[in-house]
Amino acid sequence: MFNETNDNILKNISIFSDTCNEDLGKIASELKRKEFAKGELVFKEGDPGEELFVVVKGGVSIYIIDKEGKEVVLSDILAGSFFGEMSIIEQAPRSANCRVLEDSLFLVMHADDFMRITQTMPECAVQIMNKMLSITVQRLMNVGSFVTQMVQWGAESRKRAITDPATGLFNRRYLEESLEGLVNRARAEGNCLSFVMFDMDRFGSLNTKYGQEFCDGLIVTSAQVFRDVFSRDDILVRYGGDEFIFIFPGTDHESAQKKCDALCSAIRELRFPEHEELRLSCSMGFATLPDNASTADELKDRSDKALYMAKEEGRDRAIGFVQH
Repeated sequence: MFNETNDNILKNISIFSDTCNEDLGKIASELKRKEFAKGELVFKEGDPGEELFVVVKGGVSIYIIDKEGKEVVLSDILAGSFFGEMSIIEQAPRSANCRVLEDSLFLVMHADDFMRITQTMPECAVQIMNKMLSITVQRLMNVGSFVTQMVQWGAESRKRAITDPATGLFNRRYLEESLEGLVNRARAEGNCLSFVMFDMDRFGSLNTKYGQEFCDGLIVTSAQVFRDVFSRDDILVRYGGDEFIFIFPGTDHESAQKKCDALCSAIRELRFPEHEELRLSCSMGFATLPDNASTADELKDRSDKALYMAKEEGRDRAIGFVQH
């Protein structure tokens, strides 16, 4: 067990070296310790970027997968340094993969914790950010133009792989790769998570009456409505055709109901100049962790049952799962 206190560890980390002891103590209180075994993945390309890692012991390899499926190592980050800084600078998805080189110990800061530091200790936060950016720029310069292009290719390729080209929303592959992790994280942190299934009502009939080209445009328009109604933290997935999945992190049953009701209302209000008579509606079913489910499979199953109930009760509504 590594017994040194967090604030003493931070004194030896370059981005915190000029921070006064009082501020260092406050920052140290925001950090959590995480241990990883040799060969373990810390994160994958495309994962949500929410944490900065300070390496106390051991180290990691940062790499991408090239077009031939081979690993291209970008850099190794060893004890005394840090990685994952773009989660704090941009709060962007991970642009590369990260694997542990040997049994390692990290101090971890969540992006929300750093935001708290910027509000309570702005001067200290600016100082840390400037050092962080300086080191990050130097790292990119050291990597060289070839690998920089590889990073750009990797990020763009990953984006294409998990994004629906028509709507720009996440696709089914993203859901299948990410849902388990999102559920496990919510459970570990003791947070709610709501999972919603969405169908456009009688979409097959609309296709027959108005044609595929118009209905393809209708889907794109609907996707923009989703973005307008929901928040940036909500995860929007096109599952296929007119079927969509919405994941609301940190959202309980009551709040999920309000979000879904707002979307029902927004869909009803859509108007199309070329078909003035057209009125749309949608049906949604949702389930919430931990009230209705404890696993990803249970969330999907119970949301599906709730969606069936919404259709049985006349469509144009959102219904949350209720255990009978």
